[in-house]
Amino acid sequence: MSRPGVPPLPTWLVPRPRLTDRLAGGVLGPLTVVVGPVGAGKSALAVEWAHTRRAPGPVAWVTCDGAEERPDVFWPRVLAALREAGVELESASPTLSSPIAAMDPPGRGALDVPAPGTGVNGVAGPGTAGPGATGSRGTASGTHPSGSVAGGVPSAGGTPAGGPYDDDAVTGVPPEPPEPIGTAPRDGVLTGIPLQDAHLAGAACDDLAPHGFPAMVAPAGPLAGQPLLVAALAADLAARDEPVVLVLDDFQPESGSPVAEGVVRLIRHAAPALRLIVVSRRDPPLHLHRHRLAGDLTELRTGDLAFDDRETAALLAQHGVEVPRASVNALRERTDGWAAGLRLAAMSMEGHPRPEKLVAQFAGEDEAIVSYLVEEVLDGQPPAMRRLLLTTSVLDHLNAELATRLAGPEAGRHFAALVEQNSFLQHVGQGWYRCHRMFCDVLRVRLRHEAPDLVPDLHGRAAEWLGEHGLLAEAVRHALDAGDRSQADRLVVRHLAIGQVLALAASRLPAELLARTSADLTRRSGRPAGPESALVAAAAALARGEGPACTENLVLADRLIGELPVGGPPGGGADRIARCRLSHAVIRTTRDRPRHLAAARAAAADAEHRFTLLPRASREERPELVALTLSVLGRAELRDGGLKAAEVSLTAGLKAACAAGNGVLRRDCLVELALLEVLRGRFRAAEQFAAHARRPPLPASAVPDPSLAALHVVRAWVALTRFDAARVRGELAQANTALRAVPDPFVTGVGSLVARLVTAVESGAHHVEAPDGLLGTPAQGRPAEELRQTVRHACAASLAEARAHPLAVRRTGLCATPEPPRQERPPVEQLSARERDVLRHLAQMMTTEEIAEELYVSVNTVKTHLKSVYRKLSVTRRSAAVRRARELELL
Repeated sequence: MSRPGVPPLPTWLVPRPRLTDRLAGGVLGPLTVVVGPVGAGKSALAVEWAHTRRAPGPVAWVTCDGAEERPDVFWPRVLAALREAGVELESASPTLSSPIAAMDPPGRGALDVPAPGTGVNGVAGPGTAGPGATGSRGTASGTHPSGSVAGGVPSAGGTPAGGPYDDDAVTGVPPEPPEPIGTAPRDGVLTGIPLQDAHLAGAACDDLAPHGFPAMVAPAGPLAGQPLLVAALAADLAARDEPVVLVLDDFQPESGSPVAEGVVRLIRHAAPALRLIVVSRRDPPLHLHRHRLAGDLTELRTGDLAFDDRETAALLAQHGVEVPRASVNALRERTDGWAAGLRLAAMSMEGHPRPEKLVAQFAGEDEAIVSYLVEEVLDGQPPAMRRLLLTTSVLDHLNAELATRLAGPEAGRHFAALVEQNSFLQHVGQGWYRCHRMFCDVLRVRLRHEAPDLVPDLHGRAAEWLGEHGLLAEAVRHALDAGDRSQADRLVVRHLAIGQVLALAASRLPAELLARTSADLTRRSGRPAGPESALVAAAAALARGEGPACTENLVLADRLIGELPVGGPPGGGADRIARCRLSHAVIRTTRDRPRHLAAARAAAADAEHRFTLLPRASREERPELVALTLSVLGRAELRDGGLKAAEVSLTAGLKAACAAGNGVLRRDCLVELALLEVLRGRFRAAEQFAAHARRPPLPASAVPDPSLAALHVVRAWVALTRFDAARVRGELAQANTALRAVPDPFVTGVGSLVARLVTAVESGAHHVEAPDGLLGTPAQGRPAEELRQTVRHACAASLAEARAHPLAVRRTGLCATPEPPRQERPPVEQLSARERDVLRHLAQMMTTEEIAEELYVSVNTVKTHLKSVYRKLSVTRRSAAVRRARELELL
């Protein structure tokens, strides 16, 4: 639909119904703001809405002058746009007509600055003759010059005639200066209004009183009468039954400026008829927080304006560019959905035989992108703001403190103004901002061109600050970008992040850190770089599967650690030695875990000791190291016959592995717990642990898996209790294959025992004794008496369950006399729904505090439920409650 005063609909416009729908909903309320950087498609979106959506009333469009908005230009544009849209301003016409005449005296265009001494409201200012007076200064009540209005803006044309400024130029007599704003009445004149017209001012104020505008003193000079003008306009709009939509395009006045304050008053007093749409590059100073709290503000910001894949494909199609969907997505991500960047990319790909290749090469370094953003954004910044933008461009995310560290205190003081005025900086929460990708690329290009020597120093400062605040991955990346590998290595060891190099944690450090060789450990002088560099090189070699290189670097690291002085400042001396020794132990534990359990156990015990020399928080912050050490210790304790100690270590290790996101260590702990339960004869619990260990499946790895053989043996023993001999032998065959890759005498002995049991079931034997040495070798020691007794009961239980299985009865016609069931009391009463919830979380090895947080109850409430669960299950401990619940099939 065609609307007077609204810019025409461009032929190149990409339809964006998802956003015009939001604008259509926004104009049902008083205020809608569309804020985004240059080239984001803000104005095009408003034009599309105006032409394709039904508005609640007339639409008046005003194109503003950005940050240089003047009240003597702005308000005439608003009035002209409203009238062109068909809005009748009858009740305020006496007040609204004179300002335009006064702002546009003969010989001047409507958009020019009014003559000194002429009030903006169209009445004479101080020192100006009243109506009818003539002279060198002209007449204050002359007729409005001829000129047309187009696009909602008064024309800049006027009658070329000698005006008051010509006389001033000839005589050299300056006009009388205007009175200050808010000057009190003098000599019977209300400032800005002639004495003989003072009654009009009073009448106007009286008429406006019902709308909440008290009588006021009009300011003089260029601002004369603006409050009266706004008051009259607001009163006229508020009296309408039909709403009016006013679009202010490129509205960027300074906070507290006359234009901004006038629009604030207009919004407040013209409600509910006025529906305002503000299009701007920054947040307009219209007290948005008040409207946001009141729920009557609609906001479309940079993220909302970003093109999606469908819109990107439509834009490319306009230029005859067809690329695969993956290329469309890559281009959209590379440009952050920035409309201007996408358009420039499409223009560069137009007519190219292989446009998808250009997608991979398109970046902020493109000449067209650089020229556009430098001219439109960077060159218009003040020197301090420009320096702040360039120096912080090395960062992906920034806040005020980090920006100050890089740019210095003087430039850092401009940070608040920078994020307020620049929509290319997007708030991501908690005081952090992200720079638009394309704009950031342009800034980095300019920084390299203007100050290339400054770039390494900026990266070094960023690495220091980020390391101090625990943002390790970014700190290491900046240290590497600064060319300081030693700093990166020191950061890794100081933060005990050696597990990330070893791939023990879900988070990862930059891949460049893994590309280390022994030759990288010496400086140009030939001296070693430090023990931290040797430790990181050893971990990187182990992660690449280079065992000899790992061992070589561990030997070097051990020697360098021994040369460190014990004393020193905080962060050095004993603390530095402890962190280096702990990292050394972790690397040895990881290296020896698959094949050398005794050596791995010694290294894990060393790591546990080193943890005690560091603050407690160090252990809590690195769950992957805790999971590694406890999984190895629990595995060793199980093979020594310490079932209870193994259960404690493996349960704690499982919790730490889940916290670290380490699927391998989680599976190790689950498999060892399953092996522990099957040796105790708790086949249902063992089956559940084994099932959890297989989900989710882990990706293939070149590193041998020490838990795979044990998993197959557990599954074989569980299959035995179901009289499934074929499956038992299949699982045992897979276990033997895994044992050839990773020998484990203990698992080998258990597998042999399961093979004897399945033979006994098939032959009808009633008893199988586990001979001495079956579960271990002399080098590892004989099983403890506790383990022997436990295994004996497990064998008897499995034989009984296998013969009692219905399939065994049908096939053999035999039904072995089952052992008398264990006399275990059933629960005294049924568990409540909340007690079942607590029990399920308890089975996941969550702490009392974690259960309380998960269920949104207090810790004391959880403790009360636990006491009730213990009483009903006739147990006294957590592990016993979980075991009893599984036996009763409550879990």
